[in-house]
Amino acid sequence: MKRVNHSVTLEFVFLGLTNLWDIQLLLFLVSSMLYVASMLGNCLIIFTVASDPHLHSPMYFLLSNLSFIDIGISSATSPKMIYDLFKKNKIISFKGCIIQIFFIHAIGGVEMVLLIAMAFDRYVAICKPLHYLTLMSPQMCIFFLITAWVVGLMHSVIQLVFIVNLPLCGHLLDNFYCDLPQFIKLACTDTYRLELMVSISSGFMSVAFFFILIISYIIVIFTVLKHSSSGSYKALSTLSAHVTVVVLFFGPTIFFYTWPSSSTHLDKFLALFDAVVTPFLNPVIYTLRNQEMKLAMRRVFRHLMGYRQIS
Repeated sequence: MKRVNHSVTLEFVFLGLTNLWDIQLLLFLVSSMLYVASMLGNCLIIFTVASDPHLHSPMYFLLSNLSFIDIGISSATSPKMIYDLFKKNKIISFKGCIIQIFFIHAIGGVEMVLLIAMAFDRYVAICKPLHYLTLMSPQMCIFFLITAWVVGLMHSVIQLVFIVNLPLCGHLLDNFYCDLPQFIKLACTDTYRLELMVSISSGFMSVAFFFILIISYIIVIFTVLKHSSSGSYKALSTLSAHVTVVVLFFGPTIFFYTWPSSSTHLDKFLALFDAVVTPFLNPVIYTLRNQEMKLAMRRVFRHLMGYRQIS
């Protein structure tokens, strides 16, 4: 990358979450436990879906890919944050910062499309059950997955093209990881257009996707309520889990990028929640609210322990 007439900033310093030792210790313990738990929980979902033939369906295919994405989201920021908690100088290189921004936005874009795909899967399963196997064929699932990665990568690359060669006049980032709003604030030039670009590409796109998802779930919920049956409770339970995950993912994202100029303690709290807590909650929500997944995990556990699988 060319650096002619640009800042010589080769590394950045995170201001972090807090300088209070007691709070740092608490954050270290809680973040470490949640990170390990989220890794184990999401890996368990992926392994269970891959191992149990009963879960070889479009819904669980998408769910296992969502778990893989959650592993990526958590790993992009949490290990560095945990490592830096007790360090006086929380430093990241320029290249490391750009790589972190790239992965955050690429993985975030993939998750948005996957959540849309999961909403479409539930819509077809409940509103058009006779056409489910046709509309949610293996080819359609692969199409959703490829589309998700193409959208995620393009979303990330397009934004990086505009900021990677910015002339920088500072090196302090008021966060515990690199992201576009804080990075842009260090520029030595007028950043109005860049902030508008971030608001449109990340903020308003998140708002649009969020409302599309919520409207689709409302339609599905009304359809379920109209057809009262023994399967209604199971369908509503599954939908409530999906809606919860959507709110947990889009809530902080909309706040970060719709108002990128804001800089408050709430930003850091939501960033911590998004990086550490949400990837832990997703597998908990999908397993505790899903009887089929719990039964599959028991079958896998019995198989690993050497017992015969009970049909």
